[in-house]
Amino acid sequence: MTDSTYPAMEGAVNNTSAATFIPEIWSDEVIASYQKNLVLANLVKKLSMTGKKGDTLHIPKPTRGDAHVKAANTAVTIQADTESEVLVTIDKHFEYSRLIEDITEAQALASLRQFYTGDAGYALARQVDSDLFQLGKKFGDSANDDFIHSNSYNFSGSSGVEAYAADSVASTDVFNDAGFRELIQKMDDADVPMDGRCLVVPPSIRNAIMGIDRYSSSDFVDGRVVNNGQIGNLYGIDIYVSSNCPEIEAAGDNSAGGAVKAGMLFHKDAMVLAEQQGVRSQTQYKQDFLATLYTADTLYGTQVVRPESGFVLAVNA
Repeated sequence: MTDSTYPAMEGAVNNTSAATFIPEIWSDEVIASYQKNLVLANLVKKLSMTGKKGDTLHIPKPTRGDAHVKAANTAVTIQADTESEVLVTIDKHFEYSRLIEDITEAQALASLRQFYTGDAGYALARQVDSDLFQLGKKFGDSANDDFIHSNSYNFSGSSGVEAYAADSVASTDVFNDAGFRELIQKMDDADVPMDGRCLVVPPSIRNAIMGIDRYSSSDFVDGRVVNNGQIGNLYGIDIYVSSNCPEIEAAGDNSAGGAVKAGMLFHKDAMVLAEQQGVRSQTQYKQDFLATLYTADTLYGTQVVRPESGFVLAVNA
């Protein structure tokens, strides 16, 4: 370190001496890490509110119309519906901060910054995905605002699925092909579009899937470049694994088996992520602490748009 007496400038901080604290570098690294660790957020509809004022987003939700027979010499049938809307409240503001003292900055390896930016990206991505997973409580009729509702199921033994209820998932209720096909039919019966469907499951289900011979073929894993967490495709549905699937019953709460986690089978239009401020990275020097404050933050809102297009899958953790 070169000292000098003011107003001499030999000891001034410049881009060379403070290279590790240039905000653009932090921003690039944290955004890259954030995108790398997102799973669920990459599978839902994203709406950008960047630069827009307000705290509520209004999404029109028109009612589907019907086709009517046109009889000769008669007027057309006018369809009169009162259209509804979905409100997305932008109320989630999360941050990740570190105060790095000068002595640490001077003595630590450059990889220290890389760790903090990577950790910030992971923490913010995990929070966004966690909020989206909680939207599973609003699928189906969502009467109780929890994971037990009309669109919540668990596998039943070695064949089929059944309505999920608390304290009911046994250790023998494992992933099976018949149950998965039954869930697909439930989506078909609900008139959910064929394209854009995804299944996100915890690692325990990935383990079960890898043990099914028919899923080990090139039809499931074909060597294509895949998205974050994607492990394959079954019956036209992309399969993703996430360690962030929420635990909805602890082992001690479910006497029928053990801990229960919630996977999700949904269409991309079932949920929305509205970002008013993407991941932002800032640094500020704090002379009273002789340290640099680093903060990454994001501002967003989440909401269910089409509750009929999403299903909760309660599985053994």
